[in-house]
This record gives sequence, C-alpha cells and structure tokens, in this order.
Amino acid sequence: MKTTNEFPRILSSFLMNELPVVQNQSGNTITSYRDTYKRLLGYMQDAVRINAQKVRISDLSAGRITEFLNWLERECGNSISTRNQRLAAIHSLFQHIQVQAPEYMFQCQQVLAIPFKKAKKRQVGFLSEDETKALLAMPDTTTRKGRRDQALLSLLYDSGARVQELADLRVGDLRLDSPAQVKLTGKGRKTRSVPLMDKTVALLWQYLHEQRLDNPSCYEHPIFFNAQQKKLTRQGIAYVLKKYADECGILEISPHRIRHTKAMHLTEADINPIFIRDFLGHIDLKVTEVYSKTSIKMKRAALEKMNCGKHDVVPEKASDWTEDESLMDWLAGLKR
Repeated sequence: MKTTNEFPRILSSFLMNELPVVQNQSGNTITSYRDTYKRLLGYMQDAVRINAQKVRISDLSAGRITEFLNWLERECGNSISTRNQRLAAIHSLFQHIQVQAPEYMFQCQQVLAIPFKKAKKRQVGFLSEDETKALLAMPDTTTRKGRRDQALLSLLYDSGARVQELADLRVGDLRLDSPAQVKLTGKGRKTRSVPLMDKTVALLWQYLHEQRLDNPSCYEHPIFFNAQQKKLTRQGIAYVLKKYADECGILEISPHRIRHTKAMHLTEADINPIFIRDFLGHIDLKVTEVYSKTSIKMKRAALEKMNCGKHDVVPEKASDWTEDESLMDWLAGLKR
C-alpha cells in the first residue's frame, strides 16, 4: 500500500496558515522562512538527489539538516548570522511538524536540538554627532526632491526606525500636533509610538503640505513614495541614504547604522535604558545594553568619575626615592 507523503501538505499549511494567521507573522518573516525552505529543497534535489516534490519528513534528519547548514556556509558563503537565521526557520517548521505529525516527534526533537552557531560579536557601528549633522544637512532643499530626502533622513534618524518600518509608514501614522509622534509597526506586527523632535516635525509639516498629503483623505497614502505613487522600498531608502553619505565622505552606511546611531546618541545622553528599549522596539533589555558597553565616551566618563575622590588611586606625581633620608642612610650603611 502506497503511503501518502505528508510533508508537502504540512509545509503548505505552515506557510499559508500557521505563520500568517495563527502566529500573525509579518510578510517579511514569511518571505524569509519561505526562502529557507526553497534553499533546503534545492539542496535535497541537487546534493542528496531527492526530487523536491518527493522529499519526505523522514528524509530531513538532524544529520542532513546539519549538512545543509554547513553547505550554506561552505558552498554559498553564508555568514554565521545567516546560517542561524536559516536554522531558526527550520526549528519553527519542525515545531509545527511534531504537532501535525506526532509520529515524527523524536526526529523533530533531534532537529530542534541542533544548536545555533556562536559568532564573534561585531562592534556596533554608528555615526558621530558631527557626521550625523552633516548627513542630514546634505540634501539640496532648494529642490522638491531634496526637501523630501531631508524629511526622510531626519525621520529615519529621529525615530530610530527600522528601514521596513519607515517604508511601511502611512500618513495616518504621523501625529504632528503636540505631543508629536509617529506610530511604527515592527517585528511581529507590534506597534509602538515614538516621540518626534520639533525640527523633524517642522520638516514633515512642510513636506506633507507640499505633497498635498495634509488632509484626512490621504491617511492611507505612503509617506514616502516614488514617481508611480508607490511606497519607497527598503532598497529605495537605502539608495537615498547612500547617495548623501557618499557626498559626505561617509564610507560605511546603511539604514540600520542610522538606527544604531540614534540609539548610541540616546545612550550617551544618559537616557534610561528601559526608555531606549521601548523606543527601539527591543524585546530584551540585554539587546539595548550593547550600546552602553560599546560607547567609548561613556567608558571615558566612567573612568574619569573613578579618578575623582576616594577612587583616585593613581598619584599625580611619583615620589622620588632619593628624597627618603632613612632609606639613603640604610643604603649607605651597606657599603661599610
């Protein structure tokens, strides 16, 4: 008797129902997971010689998944971070499989036991205050496009938004009356409201008025859009940012670097880490604490604080041992 292959049904159910409906995952998360499964099925077909349409749950053993992850690093040049992202997607799928097909629970537990690979922690990259000011002042505000770009860059920095959060913004997400704020929708479709500074508010007022977006009928219109009236993509925003960074002579730049910059400036302004966590939309305070650990300015301030008062253990001037008369007399006596 020919047994039914359950894997295609379960995989389709996971992508079409579990992720978007049950877990309410964002479109970006679903796309990332889907790409992982495409790579895995491609690996099974090309390296293991099992047709993608015929892959069964039993074919996806912990050993084979580990081989796939190693292949991603070795043959595809994926970083450890990317490898771990792929593994997270696989873990999520196998958590679903063990519920849908309990007979594979032991195999699922073996796959779920595959550990994430440790990677060296990279130094958080950010811009100095002078670099940030130069970047935000770079657009030519005598042109309509330049005014749009200045509003975009200012909002990106001031809100500390992720690039996708900025791309998804609608006019209705802005509140420019006091207290001015922007509503951002982040990972897991969680929303948070972030306060805006007066200068950013003024730029946005001018921009919305110029684009004729300052009325309730435009609340669903993207704030930043292209010539086709479609919202700017992540790539489009990154292109705008890099254009002005190049003009400033800033070599390493990305929208996420601007997010790090805002976080670092808040940290160095001695803002409560809990506020910064909520401002950035972090779940764990440990993620936010990396900024205080990275800041050279804060480390220097802490050292200077220790060098005052009772913590000042380093003498201003080393004493001259030749001025100690008793010691000199004792040394002289050794010669006799």
